[in-house]
Amino acid sequence: MNHNQYASKAYSQVSLESSVMGASPHQLITMLFEGAHASLLRAKIAAETGNVALRGKELSRAINIIGNGLQSVLDHERGGTVSAELDRLYSYMIQSLLKANLDNDIALIVHIDRVLLNITDAWKQIG
Repeated sequence: MNHNQYASKAYSQVSLESSVMGASPHQLITMLFEGAHASLLRAKIAAETGNVALRGKELSRAINIIGNGLQSVLDHERGGTVSAELDRLYSYMIQSLLKANLDNDIALIVHIDRVLLNITDAWKQIG
């Protein structure tokens, strides 16, 4: 990595950290949705171009965001039925992405991304 690439990466990291530090809880969840969406788009492109390593990396990143980010912060005490339904939906999404990676199933990646975008849109309307 040359000096310019290193400086650019460092700047991006500082910019991201600044965004996260100043974000409300609602904005942080929005950032998680956007991060998962970006990873799914990169995974789709990687699958289309036959880049198996990148596909796996991006699907793993999306799975991590969905499971350890979105699913783990669900408030089951106050969320009631909505929280329980989202929990099941996130589990379905994770299982589907694991299958999509195993089978190189681009259509399944696209499907899960659409589901994610629907949830994202609903979340943004709440804010």
